[in-house]
Amino acid sequence: MLPRRYLPSIASLAALEALERLGTASAAAAELSLTQGAVSRQIQLLEGQLGAPLVTRERQRLVLTPAARDYVAEVRKAMKLLSDASLTLRANPSGGTLHLSILPAFGMHWLAPRLAGFAAGHPEVTVNLSTRLRPFDFDGTFFDAAIHYGREDWPGVNYMKLMEEEVIALAAPSLITRPLTGAADLLALPLLQLESRMGDWGRWFGCHDLPGQRPPAMLFDQFATMAQAAVHGMGVALLPTFLAAGDLAAGRLVPAWGGPVAASGAYYLVWPATRAERAPLTSFRRWLAAGGGTGEGPGAAGGATDIR
Repeated sequence: MLPRRYLPSIASLAALEALERLGTASAAAAELSLTQGAVSRQIQLLEGQLGAPLVTRERQRLVLTPAARDYVAEVRKAMKLLSDASLTLRANPSGGTLHLSILPAFGMHWLAPRLAGFAAGHPEVTVNLSTRLRPFDFDGTFFDAAIHYGREDWPGVNYMKLMEEEVIALAAPSLITRPLTGAADLLALPLLQLESRMGDWGRWFGCHDLPGQRPPAMLFDQFATMAQAAVHGMGVALLPTFLAAGDLAAGRLVPAWGGPVAASGAYYLVWPATRAERAPLTSFRRWLAAGGGTGEGPGAAGGATDIR
């Protein structure tokens, strides 16, 4: 338990944070609906509690010391966490909230169609989704868990495999004007790929007996924009089968050559190994492990396994 002497009041911290951000006591006072004198008193109280000077006076202005600026940077993070916690409680006062970081395409096409089933079975849990494209440090964030694509290479987390991935080479019908005779024909066509998966085309060609290929390709940061580029005839795209099902069924995309091949990675639910697990995450993992992730819809194949 932290000694209470090291837990300053929110009013004092807010005064110091506003002074650092706005630059003057008058501006801080206006934002906080206080007088300048009240702002000064709050900072004096904080200095007394911490036993260290936080401001100096320069030409009638209060200027934070370098140590105080470093302190405010940490205080601002803590105040953001407190604010997020309060918003979470207001959004769901009777239950818990699961904060989940997702990958855009997987979240939209695989996870979202299944979440109604989780909500029906766990009405006490509110699920908040936010997009992150790459692994991050869970410390200092509000996320309980994240969706990860690749291998088990995210440090400091537990893993639960959700689905293997297969990719297929697809193009708009207007781009494939004549039947191709082999995979090598694709080298003469414009290719599209994700900037985070630069080796995908090399692996695809390797699976079709053309090893060592590193063809140039137009780069995209998300599957959604790459799929649309393919639909509009800009090139051949390697797309996950769960994502491409709708465009294939509608005839907007057709296989360029060959069928699905195994991708280099898989999809995982990951969560911090050193943080106490909250009840909403436990409910979500158990739901996935019991088959909650194998409902109807795009990418229905591939359920979750290995709950720990």
